[in-house]
Amino acid sequence: MSDLTIHQTYLPHTGKDEALAFYRDTLGFEVRNEVGYNGMYWITVGPAGSETSIVLHPPAADPGITEDERRTISEMMAKGTYAGLNLATKDLDATFERLQKGDAEVVQEPTEQPYGVRDCAFRDPAGNLIRIQELR
Repeated sequence: MSDLTIHQTYLPHTGKDEALAFYRDTLGFEVRNEVGYNGMYWITVGPAGSETSIVLHPPAADPGITEDERRTISEMMAKGTYAGLNLATKDLDATFERLQKGDAEVVQEPTEQPYGVRDCAFRDPAGNLIRIQELR
């Protein structure tokens, strides 16, 4: 048996204030850390009571990325095809209503999927696809 857990996962963001508004204010995650360097910001958020964190990072921060790659990443983020995250909740309908009231961009209303889950989907301000599955 493994003692590995998921500690952090990374999602790009395109604006500190917009990312905070979505992940802190709309999703209700707690802010665990904010680090600024050369005008860029890394923001660590996560659900209260969980050790799992999401690090929202500037996509251009990696010095190994070429200008062409940066352009491709920006284009993919704008289309919502670069990164995503799956979350889960016991009350999908209440979560959907709360997010919809928070001006999150709705991609899909709660739907019973043919592969056996009920979920909905939103985009965060950077274009990342956030799917939320109902726990049964």
